[in-house]
Amino acid sequence: MAGTAIAIVVLVAGAAYLTLGKNEDVYAQCSTSTVAGGMDSFGTSFTLTNQDGDRVTDQDVFSKPSLLYFGYTFCPDVCPLDSARNAETAEILKDRGMDLQTVFITVDPRRDTPEVLADFTDAFSDEMIGLTGSEGEIAAVNKGWRNYFKLNDEEDDEYYLVDHMTNTYLVMPGNETVEFFARDEPPETLADRTACFIDATT
Repeated sequence: MAGTAIAIVVLVAGAAYLTLGKNEDVYAQCSTSTVAGGMDSFGTSFTLTNQDGDRVTDQDVFSKPSLLYFGYTFCPDVCPLDSARNAETAEILKDRGMDLQTVFITVDPRRDTPEVLADFTDAFSDEMIGLTGSEGEIAAVNKGWRNYFKLNDEEDDEYYLVDHMTNTYLVMPGNETVEFFARDEPPETLADRTACFIDATT
């Protein structure tokens, strides 16, 4: 009996190892980013408010492959350029028959109401999702993606700028962050790299 029990344990452990190994390796040929803690250290569950004023969870939002970006609508140059690049990437993949959505989470919830976000996201894509929330909710979701930001509102609480990171994250269905991209990636390259991850799961 003891030998049989040990054999069962070994078989179960071996199956678990093979399953985990397979899951970990499915994107091996696509990933180029190396970060402390691995890509599993990015992401968190959340409930935020979208540009239509509806409360949504991370599971609602990440129902398909998504390019996730953190920024703010008053941003003078970087955020609009990055958002346009991400929207163009989604269009390139749409032409290839791949479904990719873009998600914009504000780092400036004081000014970025759902109405303001709707105007911003509509400028780039009818399908771009904009998300805001309370200051605590926004701080928590930024922390989850290890995204640094700082409001420079000490002297001007109306026209202030915000320091923030400019990475774009690729989040797969179920809120699984698998890669991040620098802002110097052109849309064609970003589309090719993203397609690799989508192909790996189909």
